[in-house]
Amino acid sequence: MATKAKAAETKVAVLKGKDAEEKVLEYMKRMNRPFGAVDVSANLKGAVPKTAAQKILVGLAERGELVQKTCGKTTFFVANQANLEDMPAEKLAGLEAEHKKADEENKALTAEARSLAGEVAKLKSTPTEEELTAAIEKVANAIKKARAHLEPLRAGTPLISAEESAQLDAEWVRWRGEWTRRRKIFNTFWGLATDALTPQQATELAEDLGVEWDTSEHTVLERGELCAPPSLLGKRRR
Repeated sequence: MATKAKAAETKVAVLKGKDAEEKVLEYMKRMNRPFGAVDVSANLKGAVPKTAAQKILVGLAERGELVQKTCGKTTFFVANQANLEDMPAEKLAGLEAEHKKADEENKALTAEARSLAGEVAKLKSTPTEEELTAAIEKVANAIKKARAHLEPLRAGTPLISAEESAQLDAEWVRWRGEWTRRRKIFNTFWGLATDALTPQQATELAEDLGVEWDTSEHTVLERGELCAPPSLLGKRRR
């Protein structure tokens, strides 16, 4: 019951006759924008029903209070601009000054907003205390781990035993020999496959097959002590 009573209290009274006409005309002059009957009735919260609003708008247009325009199947009405009073020069100048002041304030506020946005972006990119604590802890752990690796070197302790070193040398000699053998086989077959080709055709064939040639770094490595034969390496050391 309380809800129904409240709805009845907020219901807009429906205007009729002269009151409805004056209300519509006052609204059209105040808004000074084109409206249809449906818009006028809705904007007046139903104080003037749609059918009545249409009749009133047409009547006002016939009397010259409004101007009627038709766009397709829709009819719009707007206040007759010839009936609107001219704005005094003093009032127009005041409005222009007010507009200029508001425009300057708007520019200042825009600049301030841009500056504040930059500060916010800077704050967002700054690590939080929790993130800084985690980062410091991570770096401290990395330093601790690195120092633990350095301790044997500082104490003069060999990182690997003589047996392990000899085993690594043997593995190196074995697999380098295997690589050398396979490279020799490849060079032999590649020479046979490209014997009848021009250098350009051979290059194109290598690109199509995805052949990767030794780089200058490989050449330097091959000529270094690491790849030197054991007998020659012994002579160099002596």
